[in-house]
Amino acid sequence: MAEPRDYLAAERTFLAWLRTGLALMGFGFVVARFGLFLQQLGLLDRTRPLPSSGVSLWIGTILIAAGILVSALSAWRHVRIVRQMDANQTPKLSSSASVIAIATFLALMGLAMAVYLLTVRWPGLIP
Repeated sequence: MAEPRDYLAAERTFLAWLRTGLALMGFGFVVARFGLFLQQLGLLDRTRPLPSSGVSLWIGTILIAAGILVSALSAWRHVRIVRQMDANQTPKLSSSASVIAIATFLALMGLAMAVYLLTVRWPGLIP
């Protein structure tokens, strides 16, 4: 039989995943607006206009979508675990593959943003 501390532990885990999803969405919004910031910066520095390829909008949108996906999957997983505890079953723990996939995705998005920033700052640096 599940004890209250088991339900509270499941809820803490769920809330941690929700924070992760919200952080991804917030960060995605900031990244999407970064292109607008670069355009404004180019207007202030009239010596060299900064090119805008719209990459930040796409990266930001992808991060927002990832945040939505993480939030939805965490809600689904939380409901599944609570139902298993209600039925006096031991919750089946999923592998850490989803966590590794999210971490890999974020690392790749960070790399893409770094490359984008380098190409905006020093246009001839990366072919």
